Amino acid sequence: MKRPTEVFRSLLKSKDFIYLPAVYYPLGGKLMESVGFSAAYVGGYVTGGSLAVSEPLVTLTEQVDVASSIASAVSIPILCDAGAGFGEPMHVTRTVEEFIRGGVSGIHIEDQLYPKRAHYHKYVAHAIEPKEFEDKIKWACRTRDKVDKDFVIIARSDTCRFLGLDDAISRVNRGADVGADMGMVFPTTHEEAVRAPQESSVPLIYVISRGNRDGRPIYTPKQLEDMGYKAGIDAQLYLLLTFHFARKAMIEMKEKGDYSGLSDSDFVGLRQDVEDLIGMDSFYEIEEETVEDKKWGKR
Repeated sequence: MKRPTEVFRSLLKSKDFIYLPAVYYPLGGKLMESVGFSAAYVGGYVTGGSLAVSEPLVTLTEQVDVASSIASAVSIPILCDAGAGFGEPMHVTRTVEEFIRGGVSGIHIEDQLYPKRAHYHKYVAHAIEPKEFEDKIKWACRTRDKVDKDFVIIARSDTCRFLGLDDAISRVNRGADVGADMGMVFPTTHEEAVRAPQESSVPLIYVISRGNRDGRPIYTPKQLEDMGYKAGIDAQLYLLLTFHFARKAMIEMKEKGDYSGLSDSDFVGLRQDVEDLIGMDSFYEIEEETVEDKKWGKR
């Protein structure tokens, strides 16, 4: 059986576009797997949001714990947002090691200042110098080669918004020169989105950032594939959907004392779907062969 890192390497070699829905807990990962997606992603935004602290306050161990809990629950590869590598090149080496130990198949490391600032979410630049970024990627790749050569390192630049696409692509290409497998930039216009894959020396991942407040284009997976991107991260869809519909349901409960959005039979079916995803039948089987008595209910 192939390791998840090997599986993701195989996906990269195929001609297929890789859609990466962002999840933040194991059941969400199993849902994506059951729907048929070939891989999934753990973003800093969704982890920070789910912990109610925001991405800049998420620690290395918190992000590894979330990602590894999902990776252990599914058989599809899991990629993860490693922020700014959680420090300088020395710290980056441990970051890579911890994600590999956690069963994650790859991470992206960005050229943001560390520790990150909340104003990043207001699109204020805190980019480090290109050489500092290159050194982080270089040591991330050296650690990858020592621990698991199939682990994927993605060089991410956030400078496109402020210094232009040429600067961002230059940084990604510097990362590629020292071993990065993929790149990530944030085009601000359709023209930049079309140019980026043509000018990158490694396959690019596009971040489908729903709800962004700076007008970044949103594309379908097919549109991204046609433009030459290898993958697309749907960074907020699952988090925002679950928050939106859960809030509507709970407001109705608070106001009316009941929920009308689903029927009793819908709930029965959904509850069964959840139990099927988490493998309840296998747990029943173990108990029926050991501690449970079918006639009396318990030994």
